[in-house]
Amino acid sequence: MVAVFQSPISAEEVKAQAISLGADLVGVADAQAMNDHPPYAADPRRPSDISDYDADRVIVLARRINLGTSRIAKWDERHKYYNDELTITALEETALELVLWLEKQGYPALIVPPTHVDPWRYDGNPDQHLAPLLSLDHAAVEAGLGTLGLNLQLLTPEYGPRVMLSAVLTSAPIEPDKRMERALCQGPKCGRCLSSCPGDVIGQWERDWPACDKYRKPHGFKKLTDFLGEVIDTKDTQIQKEMIRSEDSFNLWQSILRGAGAVTGCRRCQDVCPVGQDYESLLKDVLDLIPEDSAKKQSSLARMLEAVTAGDYENQSRWIGKLDEN
Repeated sequence: MVAVFQSPISAEEVKAQAISLGADLVGVADAQAMNDHPPYAADPRRPSDISDYDADRVIVLARRINLGTSRIAKWDERHKYYNDELTITALEETALELVLWLEKQGYPALIVPPTHVDPWRYDGNPDQHLAPLLSLDHAAVEAGLGTLGLNLQLLTPEYGPRVMLSAVLTSAPIEPDKRMERALCQGPKCGRCLSSCPGDVIGQWERDWPACDKYRKPHGFKKLTDFLGEVIDTKDTQIQKEMIRSEDSFNLWQSILRGAGAVTGCRRCQDVCPVGQDYESLLKDVLDLIPEDSAKKQSSLARMLEAVTAGDYENQSRWIGKLDEN
């Protein structure tokens, strides 16, 4: 890129522009650090895999979810799915406007959406967990927005895990932010994410992602393929018609129409997390009690406390941060 077409630009200007466009939090990650430290070495997802030219910096954008929906305790409430889908839509518009603004300054840029997966990685198995092009939770840590929790979701000081994320790759030579060194999560000493999980998918600094997908995307691709397979296998045409007119069919149609239940779903662990300035004032009064808790879950947490840094902590410590020893 010829420098004469580029305006001088700073990270502060970029962040101010993103906030003015609707982002609640903005951070800048050094793409080279992300290239050098992919979160999963067996399947690295790096900025350099997306662009050879315009991936020097990763601008991570966060938009908070509206807390009225968090106060609905039921995990599979479709009203929550729709509100989250609307938040993603608003975040996509913010990311697009930021890209267009950066390019007016002379710096090509592109969006990495939270819902974009590699279709060429799909092997014909709808049970397979398909990860996005970049782990935006890890990118957000590299951008100084927070640290990862026991279930490997991003926690921020302002909103805990109650945010949606997107990212913008750019060639703009702006100063990257520094990672937080100390963990925001209390791990198994808290364990509210594990206690509240309807699918019991949370381990020690890890998560069973395929099992989680059944809840995170309850009307996603797997549900669609299973439903269509059942319709095809049913020989009675009258029963087929009833299935096509069923509530399952209606929910799938709505999810295809708006993405609610397909790209959004359960976030019970996000709702009950006590990290964040918003929890004490707006959520604790209705979410402190966790009906899903059980003796079995408490026993799992007790075992984790015996070796707090077991599980996948060693591999994920860069993004979890240093744990409180008390």
